[in-house]
Amino acid sequence: MSIKPLNILLADDDMDDCTFFKQALIDFNIPTLLTTLQNGEQLMQLLSSINKLNGLKSLPLPDMLFLDLNMPRKNGSECLSEIQQSNKLKKLPVIVFSTSYEKEVVNNLYQNGAHYFIRKPAEFSQLKKIIRKTVSFIANGNTPERTRENFVISLQKG
Repeated sequence: MSIKPLNILLADDDMDDCTFFKQALIDFNIPTLLTTLQNGEQLMQLLSSINKLNGLKSLPLPDMLFLDLNMPRKNGSECLSEIQQSNKLKKLPVIVFSTSYEKEVVNNLYQNGAHYFIRKPAEFSQLKKIIRKTVSFIANGNTPERTRENFVISLQKG
């Protein structure tokens, strides 16, 4: 029996971060289909094509989106806002992934519909752990209820 790979989108303009993310997925041996996009315009073009009907059949949503906050052309907040305007796209689990951790920004992301927030760790070993934790609980359907207390995913929590 073959296991259907997880379809993961990563929108991040930092090529090193994309490489580290891909390596983290490879290292914990979960079958995935990773699509990386370097800016918010590319992301929204892809999501727009998924959102449209393809003949009589709608294309499936990815299993999750890791969204960098600071990208060129269209930033993560702008993308999140557009995603939330679509009844279909707002079902997509959006994990905002950023090096910054400003409380006001995090609160706005929560209020604007992001599912989770992760502060990008500086060390690759920590990055692998936080990606694994997040991908695993979304893939297994063990996502905590979307509450303010569960919004920021860290290694210190459960």
